Amino acid sequence: MGRGKIVIRRIDNSTSRQVTFSKRRSGLLKKAKELSILCDAEVGVIIFSSTGKLYDFASNSRSASE
Repeated sequence: MGRGKIVIRRIDNSTSRQVTFSKRRSGLLKKAKELSILCDAEVGVIIFSSTGKLYDFASNSRSASE
């Protein structure tokens, strides 16, 4: 049996929201890195927190001959 569908909505508790953001951010950056390696793709991700802090990831272009 699959997972139940959840409603996507803003988290009211600021501490819980920050913890969730931190976990999701690290997971998203990890997935971007994996995508760039597995598919030899150029990937760029820019994330701004609610406080305005910038988090980014940019892959380097790789080829099989390198």
